[in-house]
Amino acid sequence: MNIISQHKAHRTMDGDGVNISRVADFNHCHFDPFLMIDELKSDDKADYIGGFPPHPHRGIETFSYILKGGMEHKDQLGNVKAIQAGDVQWMSTGSGVIHSEMPLADSDTGLHGFQIWLNMPASEKMRPARYQDTTNTPIPEISNSHGAKLRALAGNWDFAGQTATAPIQDLAGKAEIADLILDPSGSAALTLKQHQFVGIYLYAGQLTSDTGQTYHPQQLLLLDAKAALQLTATAEGAGMLLLAGTPIKEDIVHMGPFVMNSQAEIRQAIDDYQNGRFGDIPPA
Repeated sequence: MNIISQHKAHRTMDGDGVNISRVADFNHCHFDPFLMIDELKSDDKADYIGGFPPHPHRGIETFSYILKGGMEHKDQLGNVKAIQAGDVQWMSTGSGVIHSEMPLADSDTGLHGFQIWLNMPASEKMRPARYQDTTNTPIPEISNSHGAKLRALAGNWDFAGQTATAPIQDLAGKAEIADLILDPSGSAALTLKQHQFVGIYLYAGQLTSDTGQTYHPQQLLLLDAKAALQLTATAEGAGMLLLAGTPIKEDIVHMGPFVMNSQAEIRQAIDDYQNGRFGDIPPA
């Protein structure tokens, strides 16, 4: 495992007082085409009960994945979905989306999930929004003989001599995302040299390298995409998100929920939102 750099998540707050761990880079584009990873993990209802009331987005894709508990999603396109443990949701916001994400009643015992932001190329930032989820579609899984299981969340993944095609395709930056779970002392080998960007967000357990280095949760490891990837868990096991894609390599301007290519486009996004051009979430 050839690690180029390590990026530790920091504690912050978003929505209506929701406590999260965040890794983000809107300035140097080191994660291109990815912009941000938010992890929400708590057994304390006070950390997430406020949820994320209606808010806008333009110019990005949001990719949500739930491990525990659930959120109810609503948007101005008319989508109303309960996204629960094991589910994935993808919004390619394009010219604009207004949505809300509120904890489900059965999230009283805790909530653990992720929202990943991806940048959209300038040529697609103003196209109509797209929405897809896996609430009615099983996520394919592949296991090897060394205590590893890969869940293909987006894109196509070759693992342990098999290919898994995820129900979510066509992410910006040709991005692909998987959840890799290693049993105690389990291991996995992957080759991802078809991608220019490869990263690992470790969310549980520990990884160990062949040099004896140990890596802990809540950090993003950026890897040499051309090198073979050999992952080994400690006696605790490990859980991680695998992130891969092709950098878009465009300048970005970021303000809150908007990611565009110029200050003028940001001003237009604000004006469009304030004047109701994004629409409204239909009443229940």
